[in-house]
Amino acid sequence: MENEVLKNRMIRPNDYHRLIEVRAAESTSDAKMILEGRAVVFDEETVLFKWDDIEYKEIIKKGSFNETDFSNAFLKYNHSDVVMPMARYKNGTLKIDVRDDGVWVNAELADTSASKDLYALVKRGDIDKMSFAFTIREESYDQVTHTWTVLKVDRLYDVAAVNIAAYESTELYARRYGDVEARRKEVEASLQKQQIEQKKQIAQAWINAAK
Repeated sequence: MENEVLKNRMIRPNDYHRLIEVRAAESTSDAKMILEGRAVVFDEETVLFKWDDIEYKEIIKKGSFNETDFSNAFLKYNHSDVVMPMARYKNGTLKIDVRDDGVWVNAELADTSASKDLYALVKRGDIDKMSFAFTIREESYDQVTHTWTVLKVDRLYDVAAVNIAAYESTELYARRYGDVEARRKEVEASLQKQQIEQKKQIAQAWINAAK
């Protein structure tokens, strides 16, 4: 069992956040404020973290976003509900393009003071990351290579420009740690159960031999 790919065995969180590069894009109109970045690179192994000298990795497969629901996705700042959304997928100001090489995000910011401030900070390089929040419908985990393979992404609900200092330890890594810890406890419990059963069998064998 330990050497096979385990599907849906981990305790899954409700959502994941991953950081992506963001930049101010060139626009044909000086009035438009455009931010863009590649949110996902398909079929590329990414090391999420290292624990006990073991590297835990992730691969997001091409095709995993083919059925993803983007309908209610917004662009926000620091995932805040206090600041009004700056772009939205539903009205076309937030574009999410699934290409052969990955998923690209393009946002035309609203003409507000908050958007202007954000655009200026991104353009100058003070903010250079976006957090891409999504839920996973199906994935597998290879116990041998310690690799998650994301097969289907259920919903994208939030794209946010973020302060890297506040988000450098993202929920993705923290929750993946939780997955590993949950799996470790599961394996330990299984081994303890096996040891108890073996002891019972040995004891029963001695009893049978003494009769």
